[in-house]
Parts: sequence; C-alpha cells; structure tokens
Amino acid sequence: MAEHLLKTVTRTQGNNEALKSGAVTPEGFRFEFEEVPVLVQGFRRMVRTLEFDVCEMALTTYLVAKAHGVAFTAVPAFLVRGFHHGAIQVAAGSDVRAPQDLEGRTVGVNRGYTVTTGVWARAILQDEYGVDLSRITWAPSGDEHVAQYRAPANVVPVEPGRALEELLRSGELAAVIGADIDAPDVVPLIPDPTEAAVRALQTRGRYPINHLVVVRDELLRERPEVGPAVFDAFARAKRQYVDRLRSGAIDAPTATDRMYQQVLEVTGADPLPYGIEPNRAVLEQLLRSAVDQRILDRPVALEDVFAPGTTDLTA
Repeated sequence: MAEHLLKTVTRTQGNNEALKSGAVTPEGFRFEFEEVPVLVQGFRRMVRTLEFDVCEMALTTYLVAKAHGVAFTAVPAFLVRGFHHGAIQVAAGSDVRAPQDLEGRTVGVNRGYTVTTGVWARAILQDEYGVDLSRITWAPSGDEHVAQYRAPANVVPVEPGRALEELLRSGELAAVIGADIDAPDVVPLIPDPTEAAVRALQTRGRYPINHLVVVRDELLRERPEVGPAVFDAFARAKRQYVDRLRSGAIDAPTATDRMYQQVLEVTGADPLPYGIEPNRAVLEQLLRSAVDQRILDRPVALEDVFAPGTTDLTA
C-alpha cells in the first residue's frame, strides 16, 4: 500500500522501543507518534474523540467502549501484561486478614470501576479465594473513560476530593485496588503476592493482559490491510525485545523487564505472545470476569473482538 502517516500513541517500553527508535519500520505506512505523558489520558482521548489512528488501549476500556459503539477495533498485539495479586492492599494491623474478610465492606478502586487492573484483581478474589464480589461495595476514585457506561448498584464512587490512601488509613475503606501505595503501614492483602501470581500462572494459566492496540474503524474500512500491517510492525518490534530478554542483553532492567524475565524462566516460553490462539484461555477468563462483574452486559465471542484479517495472526 502507498505510504500513509498514522497518528499513533503508545508508551515507550521494551517491546515497542524498536518502533519508537525507527529500528523497525512498518510496511507501507509510517507511525507518527504523539507522546502522551500520562497514557490513560491518551486512552480517554481515543475513547471520547477518536483522536488517533492507532492507540495503545487498556483491554477492558476497549471492551466497554466497543460495547457502547465506539468506532475502533483491536488487533491482538498485547503490549502490557502484569501480575495483580499485589494490587489489593490493606492497612497493616487492620482486621482484614484474608480475602473473604472484604465481604460486607467497602473497597476502593483506583480510577474507574472498569479499569483493567481492578477487573483482574476482582477475578483473583472470586476465582482463587471464593470471595462473593456482590457482597462488596466498590468505591472508584474517578469516573469512567466510557461516559455511557453504567455501573452496578454496588459501585459507589468516593466523595470528590477524598484520597484512597486517606480513606484506607481512616478505616472507611477495608482495602484498595490499584492504588500502589508505597508506605510501611500499607501491605498486600495476599501474602507473597509474586509467589501467588506465579502459582496462578502455573496452575491456572492466569497471565493477565492489560493493554492491546486499537485502530479506527474508518481506517480499517478504507484500508483493510492496515490491521495486519499494524500487527506485523508491533510483532517485529516485540520479537527484538524478547530476543534481548532471552540473551540477558537489557541494561538496567525495569521492574517490568524483570517480570517478563521471570515469566520466561518459569514457562520457557515467549513472555509476550501476540495473537488470539496463544492467549485464548486468558482472554476467555477476562471476558467471563467482565460479564460476572457487569463490565459487559453479555458474553462476547473472541473473534468479534479483533479486526478482520488479524484473528489468525500470531507472533
């Protein structure tokens, strides 16, 4: 296809670095990157105004947006994954000592109820610890990217101006999710959360996906080849990163690099597989959880989630 500029937002990170540096160049078009220092603001701009041609996007934000008619569609390049057992924090010395102690209480959620980390953390509570999520009041600290979304009745936002950390310390919240509070008097609810996450990876195949890539539907209609080409570009950049992980060639590795390295050591496999098939089980876990948590009103077929021409691609 003739070269075409695609206005693009994606965070600079290991698996995208080769795209940002120009070491990997797409076939037939160029990414015109816009740097958005707070990536979630890029998500919001894409969801609300379709401001970009190609945009990194939180997985559940995408699902909610798609369900409410936002005109973009994902390609199965899964840019960010993470372990979320440590995302659930409590005040040290509180009476919340086990996950089921949260039932009947209020739990804060950083930003919106539909935030992907919150969805995965609630799935962990339900699936691995038997927590009845309907018996908890969920208190998000912000609004939703998708303004049309209506949360279930047990979602009650915190009072404007109140911080999750303050509410946790005062006892008004039994726990918080995704707040990343770094303080000696705030601790993970689940002991040894990294070990718990690795066990879940080994026994349940739980390796959460947080971010993927979306493309404007108008562009996909006008140029159907863009979906596969975007996937290919991100996949080639990712392969370079994984090769560096395997060879130990990353200088000053970040916490994310170290997590992917641990997954590589535990599984012996690519820690960032792209495509539906190598991720089918974990994607289906997420879709079930989204329905259970009333993020989505009804089940969605995986093949309907991704752009035509990309559903059979893997990398």
